[in-house]
Amino acid sequence: MPKILDGNRVRDQILDGLRPRVAALTSAGRTPGLAVVLAGHDPGSQIYVRNKVKACADLGISSRTLTPPDTISTRELLDLIHDLNEQPDVDGILVQLPLPPQADTRRVLLAVSPEKDVDGFHPMNVGNLVAGRPGPRPCTPAGIMELLGQYGIPVAGKRAVVVGRSDIVGKPMALLLLHAHATVTICHSKTSDLAAVCREGEILVAAMGRPALITSEFIRPGAVVIDVGMNRITDPAQARRIFRHSPDRLAVLARKGSVLVGDVDPHDVDQAAAAYTPVPGGVGPLTVAMLMANTVAAAERNAERRAAPAVC
Repeated sequence: MPKILDGNRVRDQILDGLRPRVAALTSAGRTPGLAVVLAGHDPGSQIYVRNKVKACADLGISSRTLTPPDTISTRELLDLIHDLNEQPDVDGILVQLPLPPQADTRRVLLAVSPEKDVDGFHPMNVGNLVAGRPGPRPCTPAGIMELLGQYGIPVAGKRAVVVGRSDIVGKPMALLLLHAHATVTICHSKTSDLAAVCREGEILVAAMGRPALITSEFIRPGAVVIDVGMNRITDPAQARRIFRHSPDRLAVLARKGSVLVGDVDPHDVDQAAAAYTPVPGGVGPLTVAMLMANTVAAAERNAERRAAPAVC
């Protein structure tokens, strides 16, 4: 039987490691602070933000959620971000995506101070990642590296394949694996013979946003498969095909009207992989945990800067 890589367990380990750091900051009069900007009414975004706010409360991190209307302009968002950049009790700023269509997402993300960019999306922090310099790393790829480390899965010298080239997951994931001395291939929807390329991977990271795209023909026998996909499907025929051996998941669809599936076929990965992350309960919990880790690290850096003697 393959090993199930439990993201909830690793999340709890990450959060437990943060608790004494938060307590030390708080006892020194410097409670870490996170500001979340949630524009509009996207249901998925609202769920993610609730999870992040709950994690802050559990750790003792101060959080505030700003909820401008979905009619907000780019200029108004930029003014809001500028105000948060200037507030000394805000260590981290998270702009929840997607933004409303009239807002210029790139300009808004670029406006976040690199020191408060707990998502790791600012070009300065992306440059630090490319150069292997310290700085906040994008939360989902960083969480995956923590997962591999916690389970003792070797990365150095391995062939790793990342399916997907997004700025949020695919590209930073490839860089983190490369820094860990894997030989990395990035592939995507335009890759010729995608299945054959994926079969080269001893570590396969699926981040395409396509329900159950990765079937047995994509998976090298004995591979470690990391499923980043979070796809909510409502079509009963599609669900019956994907969950053909999982009546409990079909029962979820019947009860709720939708069911969650990753980018990897759940039956095929169970048959072919040596280890894999389930959906739900795999990568998802790690993203929030690493956001908390980035926020605490930002607060520690801010505390160090304030404690440093002034240079005349």
